[in-house]
Amino acid sequence: MRLPRGIWAFIAVFQSVLLLVHLFLYETWMYSWAAPAGAVLWISVAVGLLAISFLTASLLTFRYTNAALRAFYRAAAVWLGMVSFLFFAACLSWMVIGAVRVAGIAIDPHQVVVFLSGAAAGLAIAATVNASWTRTRRISLKLPNLPASWVGRKAALVSDLHLGHVRNGRFLRRIVAMVMREKPHIVFVAGDLYDGTAIDAERAAEPLREMKAPFGAYFVAGNHEQFGDDTKYLHAVSAAGVRVLSNERAEADGLQIIGVPYRHATHDEHFRSVLADIGVDRGRASILLTHAPDRPRIAEEAGISLQLSGHTHLGQFYPWSWMARRIYRQFVYGLSRIGGMQVYTSSGAGTWGPPLRLGSNPEIVIIEFA
Repeated sequence: MRLPRGIWAFIAVFQSVLLLVHLFLYETWMYSWAAPAGAVLWISVAVGLLAISFLTASLLTFRYTNAALRAFYRAAAVWLGMVSFLFFAACLSWMVIGAVRVAGIAIDPHQVVVFLSGAAAGLAIAATVNASWTRTRRISLKLPNLPASWVGRKAALVSDLHLGHVRNGRFLRRIVAMVMREKPHIVFVAGDLYDGTAIDAERAAEPLREMKAPFGAYFVAGNHEQFGDDTKYLHAVSAAGVRVLSNERAEADGLQIIGVPYRHATHDEHFRSVLADIGVDRGRASILLTHAPDRPRIAEEAGISLQLSGHTHLGQFYPWSWMARRIYRQFVYGLSRIGGMQVYTSSGAGTWGPPLRLGSNPEIVIIEFA
């Protein structure tokens, strides 16, 4: 597989970290449990295979797609999420064992590890269930200079479905049905509809044909569509009847709809130039659809009224949720404001990597204009 040298370096570091984490878990479990001599070898082999399972599955998914590989990838992705919980359980186990020994209290290390590991596994299972339970979030917004005809109308925002080896067209069909029950006047899809792995893009996008709204449905590409050439994804979305916006402005009954794909919104000066070329009318209400809430200051400078984004997933679960908050701060999730512009960042409807969510919920967003 031909990948840039920098990607291979990242893969090497990522896999090394996973091996160290699994070694730490192995040492924790083996310290607390006198395993039969004959089982040690098999346990070591199993831990080693689990340590390389996610990266192996991920590399395969970029080239192949079949039922067996999808099942392998799902299992490896769930395990990767569970490892995060088990790692913290192992750390806590050593802290508890050390603390009680310093205090002179007799305790069975095996019971400590079993209890905390069991609790961690339970949380991971709950997080897996939570990730499949998509909520509908409703917000009300007032926009300056909003045409009177838009007061009382509804918009639907969907992002980050990540169709691929975990979720596919059947998941999209369910999301489209949820959106259509709300009878929105306009629909926005804020990128990462696809996961970027091998997929029949047109077949997966078929349910979008049912996503009809009086003032249309609009899509802007996210980073996962733009890992490489995004042509097949954009063609599939367009063929399904959703308008793809690429550094352009559309009109919807007096409301300006601007779309800037991910790769054109990652650098200040280029993003600023793109918005200047589009030519936002500052005297009228406008909505910017761009995948990531990376540079809201630039959009606000351009006179945008409302920016709609996704991308952050609200971190999905700890510690990634903490990292996401550190990176995106007030724009990590929900409704916020910068100067004269409002920003709504969705936590997304799907997941990337581990299909787990704890402390963040998958959502579609219904916006009512007041």
